[in-house]
Amino acid sequence: MADRPLPPGVGLLFEDNHLLALSKPTGLLTQPSGTARPSLEALARAYVRETKGKTGEVFLHAVHRLDREASGVVLFAKTSKALSRMCEEIRARRIRKIYLAIVEGRPPRANDTLYAYLRHRSHRAETARREEEGAKEAVLAYSEVRSAGGLHLLEIDLKTGRYHQIRAQLAREGMPILGDRRYGSRSPLPSGGIALHHAAMEFRHPVSREAIRIEAPYPPEWPLA
Repeated sequence: MADRPLPPGVGLLFEDNHLLALSKPTGLLTQPSGTARPSLEALARAYVRETKGKTGEVFLHAVHRLDREASGVVLFAKTSKALSRMCEEIRARRIRKIYLAIVEGRPPRANDTLYAYLRHRSHRAETARREEEGAKEAVLAYSEVRSAGGLHLLEIDLKTGRYHQIRAQLAREGMPILGDRRYGSRSPLPSGGIALHHAAMEFRHPVSREAIRIEAPYPPEWPLA
């Protein structure tokens, strides 16, 4: 157990000499933005500095990003070797990332794989043609877990990691994420964020090569619990 508790809402999910995984709450940036706004990475660096008794600079870098409005697993590398190897795993698509999302529109099918090309424009992702400049392939698979009151809980297996990919692709199919006004949601989420949660990551440890699965618990403020 850590000598110093993490801030409220931030959960410790995994830690060893090479990796640190935390559960990010809705509304917190993953990485510093150059402003005074707090970030999970800065909090994680302070946690490592205090629990390990470090007095100088702490090497700690996010392996991936999570939207400020979303919650769930964020993985950090504590060594340059771990960072390099995990980035290579991401490029080779050998890391499995599972999300949960509550959507407002009825899924056209209980299970499906969505394909699109997206480009990043003005703080949002937009559908594009394959040949358009900046267009990148976006692939995800989803399955419906349960539904009630016009809301539908989906489990999403993210195949590619594009900017706002899940939000844009689900909205394109008539299934905006609850609370996501930017992509067409009609209703707010009590937390002020969106009902998108990075629930699990599966990968090989960058040093031991052991199979690792890291999970973040279902957000207690969400409906359809």
